[in-house]
This record gives sequence, C-alpha cells and structure tokens, in this order.
Amino acid sequence: MASVTPEPAPEPEPRPRRRRGRTTLLIAGAAVLGVVAGTCTGYVVQAGRAPTKLPSLSQPALAQAKGPAPEPLSAAQDRRVRTDGDLRKLLLKKPAGARYDGALTGNDGWMDLADYAETFDKPGSVFGELISSEYRRAAVTGWDVGSTYGVEIRLIQYRQEETMDASVDSKDQQYWKDLKAGTDSWPIPGTGDGMVYVHSRPEHKPGYLPQYNAEAVAWRGDILLEIYVWDITKPVPKAKVMDVAKRQMERL
Repeated sequence: MASVTPEPAPEPEPRPRRRRGRTTLLIAGAAVLGVVAGTCTGYVVQAGRAPTKLPSLSQPALAQAKGPAPEPLSAAQDRRVRTDGDLRKLLLKKPAGARYDGALTGNDGWMDLADYAETFDKPGSVFGELISSEYRRAAVTGWDVGSTYGVEIRLIQYRQEETMDASVDSKDQQYWKDLKAGTDSWPIPGTGDGMVYVHSRPEHKPGYLPQYNAEAVAWRGDILLEIYVWDITKPVPKAKVMDVAKRQMERL
C-alpha cells in the first residue's frame, strides 16, 4: 500500500499589528476640542450679558477734625527731643568750688571721632570699629576739685540704624573692666545693666603720680555713658562715683 504524504498545514495569516496611540490621540483631541468649545461658549455667554456697573470712584467727603493741631511732645514726654538737640546740655554741671578741665571742654565740649578713638589703647583699630558702629557724636565735660581729685563724663551717641550699638559697646567695656585685677563692681539702680567700678590698686604711669580710678558705664537709648573719677591720694569711694552716675543718668 502506497504511503500518502500529508500536505503541510497552511501557515496562519499574520495578525494585523495594532497601531499604538490612536485611541489616546483621539481622546486627547476630543479633550482639547471640549476645552476650546467651553471657552468659546463662556465668551458668548459673557458677551450676551449686560455690563456690570462699576462703583463710583468718588468717595464721600470725610469730616475734618476741628480745632488746633496737637502740640508736639515735650522733652519730658519724648526723650528723643532731648537727645536730638544739643547733647552738651544733658551733661552734669560742675559742683560749686570745682573748676572745669580746659583740656576736655576746650573744643566747645565736643569730642570728634578721632579724639574719642585716641582714648583707647589702639586708636587705629578702634577708629574703624567706631565707623562700623555708626558713631554719631560725643559730648564731654570734666572738672577738678583742688589738685588731687577730678571727674570726666562722656556721652557717646550712635545712629543705631541697624543695631543697638550703645548697648553693645556698654557690655564690651564692662567685660574688660571686670577682668582688671583689684576691681569691685556694683549695678547702678534704675539703669538695667549699668555698672560702677572701683579699682583698689593705683595706676602707675611714667612721669605721673600713682592714681586711683573709678568708672561707670551705662546706656540709655542711643547714648553710651562713660564716667571716670580719679584721686591721687586714696581709692575713690563707691558712693562718690555712684552719685555722679545716678545724677547723670537722670538727665538722659
């Protein structure tokens, strides 16, 4: 019996490939058309409406206050009235029997930036620091009692447009005074952090007699207060420098 060779099975027809993204594009296009149609419809609706009446630009007249304008605040009510005026008028006057120190008051009672910097050990570096600290001006006075005792008072004013420099410089000076050997200190009542310092050891400088010193440092607003009391016979009593400090702060 002859063998019959089976015919090969027909190859399956290839399935047509699906074009990707066609449906997505159709949906996106429909969404865009929908947005455009909605926008156009909104414009048509708005165009068909009557315009909304805007409020009147003119406002009712305000009632004017009657009577004279208020008087400006006095120096007792506004301390800036005092401190923006002649700073020298805020300095204490010399006591009876004392004489003004011409070396301090010879420049009409003012101390410029260079003069104030010269009172420090390193005036060159201090000069630049004072400029950065917005130094404005300084008033100074001082007096001698006999030939053994004297007082110097300085009021240093800052512009204080950015920082509270009077307070910063006060704390800086207090820090260094606290480090000095043989020093006692007390707070000045009513000044917050104002301090009085009495040095029990005399200061020795070539060509000068030994000198006992006492100091006070405080601040109020934009003014730094410095007080120096000296005596060549004995240590300066705490009560003496404290009295000067309290009376000077009362004027600020």
